[in-house]
Amino acid sequence: MYSDPKRVRQHRHMLRLDDYEQALVEALADYQGEPVATILRQLALRQAAALLSADPAASVSRGTP
Repeated sequence: MYSDPKRVRQHRHMLRLDDYEQALVEALADYQGEPVATILRQLALRQAAALLSADPAASVSRGTP
């Protein structure tokens, strides 16, 4: 079915949001016409790519921009 079996999305991660964050994400998902999970995955991957390409000396764990 998949040409690359590593592309199958089988890994899960827990994300907890408060009511305001959830409302914001749901509003964005409604506006885009996408499921909330798709929006969150896109945002997470976009941010990860930006962090990796921005500054090799910056560390996510240190919280430096």
